[in-house]
Amino acid sequence: MSRRAVLAAPALLLSRPAAAVSFPDRGLAQGGFVVGRAAPGTRLALDGRAVRVAADGAFAFGFGRDQGPSATLSVTEPGGRREERRLSIARRQWQEQRINGLPPSQVTPDEETLQRILREREKLATVRAVDSALTGFAEGFAPPASGRISGVYGSRRILNGQPRQPHYGLDFAVPTGTPLKAAAAGRVTLADEFHFFGNLVVIDHGHGVNTLYAHLSAFEVREGQMVAKGDRVALSGATGRVTGPHLHFSLSWFQTFLDPQPVVLPA
Repeated sequence: MSRRAVLAAPALLLSRPAAAVSFPDRGLAQGGFVVGRAAPGTRLALDGRAVRVAADGAFAFGFGRDQGPSATLSVTEPGGRREERRLSIARRQWQEQRINGLPPSQVTPDEETLQRILREREKLATVRAVDSALTGFAEGFAPPASGRISGVYGSRRILNGQPRQPHYGLDFAVPTGTPLKAAAAGRVTLADEFHFFGNLVVIDHGHGVNTLYAHLSAFEVREGQMVAKGDRVALSGATGRVTGPHLHFSLSWFQTFLDPQPVVLPA
């Protein structure tokens, strides 16, 4: 196989076993989440951003909703030899969702509420920026709840006729008080009450991978607590900006929200 062919095939191993990097190509899409393995000591970077590689070679990265048609994965093996892969990113079509009848204050917040939203956005960005050595992400993810899916990632919401940012999560239509479980092992980095999200919990699963659980009626964990996959973390509710009780669940790689549906509810 030619060197050009090796670089063009994202799901193949690099030609030298010592620098083997492998991952499934199903995550190479807008909103996609990728978990792979590399030879210990390998250094990776995605479009110039360093990707942490665990001692056992596990790594993860992801692509946003509006990711362009390609990305570049740089691979530097322990001896210094460097390869680059051009990854082809599949484009997706997104749903449009209209919600009418919301109170005007939930569509256009007043100045005091806007300042609160900005503070909360900064606080959330801080915990989502954590790049810990945890590796819960590599053990796989389980659904945080069981119920009808009422909202999907990537859909554009139009509130009272006004376009808003896309929906960056997966909504489970479950009644208030439903036990919610940690999708993977990790550390609770946030358990607080926000304007939009209501009561929410954020769990760090390592290497910048986080999950978020919103609109909760009660917390069952505290900040700093370690949890195992399947541990109860909260009860569902209808706090924050909602039209009814449900769980809003999101997955992210640092500040990039990813599509959780193929991760926790694979076809």
